[in-house]
Amino acid sequence: MKKFLKPILKPPPPCSLPPVSPIPNPPLPAPPPESHTDTCVSPLPTLTLSPNPNYDHLLHFLKTHIAPPFTPNTLLHFLKSKLHHHPSFTHYDFHIFNWASSIDSFRHNHSTFEWMARTLAVTNRLRHLRDLLLFIASNPCPCSDGIFSCPRAEPIFRFAIHAYSKAGKLDDAIFSFHTMRRLIDGRPNVAVCNILIHGFVKCGRHDRALEFYDEMVRDRVKPDVFTFNILISSYCRNSQFGLALELFKEMRKMGCHPNVVTFNTLIKGMFRERKIDEGIEMAHEMIELGCHLSNVTCEILVSGLCKEGRVLQACDLLVDFSKRGVLPKGYDYFVLVEVLCGKGNAIRALELIHELWNKGSVPSLIACIMMIDGLRGLGKTEEARSLVEKMLKEGIVLDIVTFNCVLQDICNLRRTEDANKLRLLASSKGLEPDGMTYKILVTGYTGEGSRKEGELVVNEMLDMGFIPDLASYNKLMNGLFNFRPSSQQT
Repeated sequence: MKKFLKPILKPPPPCSLPPVSPIPNPPLPAPPPESHTDTCVSPLPTLTLSPNPNYDHLLHFLKTHIAPPFTPNTLLHFLKSKLHHHPSFTHYDFHIFNWASSIDSFRHNHSTFEWMARTLAVTNRLRHLRDLLLFIASNPCPCSDGIFSCPRAEPIFRFAIHAYSKAGKLDDAIFSFHTMRRLIDGRPNVAVCNILIHGFVKCGRHDRALEFYDEMVRDRVKPDVFTFNILISSYCRNSQFGLALELFKEMRKMGCHPNVVTFNTLIKGMFRERKIDEGIEMAHEMIELGCHLSNVTCEILVSGLCKEGRVLQACDLLVDFSKRGVLPKGYDYFVLVEVLCGKGNAIRALELIHELWNKGSVPSLIACIMMIDGLRGLGKTEEARSLVEKMLKEGIVLDIVTFNCVLQDICNLRRTEDANKLRLLASSKGLEPDGMTYKILVTGYTGEGSRKEGELVVNEMLDMGFIPDLASYNKLMNGLFNFRPSSQQT
């Protein structure tokens, strides 16, 4: 439907149809004309169409595609496939709907009701949507002529209630809800009630949300986990955490099982109240109940502990989750690595990475880059080299800038051969070395007096196109063969 929204939203041209009359009392059809040639569209003037250039075009369009007598399916096909695509007439859909309802031989059913309700809702024509709902209430679907109501009545009204709630028109949403109650069999679906409760909460009417919840329970509509999640979150946002816990207890007494969203909301509320230990205990209770931790759960716990300065406890908690096999797959713990490195504790961060990695929690590329920067800041070159090697073997390829920095550190330790082996491993894993990579290696071999190895790298540079001319080549080779360590210089 989205691809049709643009033409629907196009404003009417200056010569447009006057406003449609209220739907609950549609205008009567005009007397049939004397000429039989226009009998098929004779009722159209009841739309109060005034003669203007656009009127003739619309009349011709209707004559071409639809003519009484027609069925709801015929009208629906016309609205969907013909009128909806038309750049000039698509905004007259409600007029055509009203016109069709005035024809004695025609009666709308739930298919045309639903199409019209959805179209008015998604195009934000909410005033006409209210008129439509009143019309549905006074002119029920033909399938509800027996003892049962139309099975599509509730979905139609649910869509309208959602549109009103989303727009903040809660009075209209409540009106639609009570209108729906008179049309459906039995109690409303809890999903419809949740829409209203969420609408009240979103608009800051927490008390009204609670009142509606009480009405819902009195009406014997059983709340579900979404109902409780909405209200618990609202309590927490209104600094009523104690009441949130009471509702959580009520939820469990009613046999409704909390889900990960319920626990995440409560844990976040506990951390907001600075009840850190209680929040951690809630996470353990969550695990014991068989509810899986999510990435959001871990982020709440880690961020909350770091904010309180309990960074090492956050590390221990993640390691414990990993050992118990409950740490979410794909959880990115780069925030904890960043905090540890920022506090100069890169060694603990490295231990954390290895502990979690060995249990299957592979660190993200950004976490590894932070880790390498932290190790380099402490002068831990060998640890950085080992981490890069492990990353490459696991298929994690660094960016070339960070990789070159590690190579430079290794060469500064006069271990250029190790740096070159790392370069060859990286190349086999898809990292493309640049000119700086080769210059670092050549400079390293030059400083160590390794002429043969350096010459091989220079020749490879030449093959790769990193040496622009003969003069540059000769300069590199002369540096290799003419360099003497300071101890040998006179």
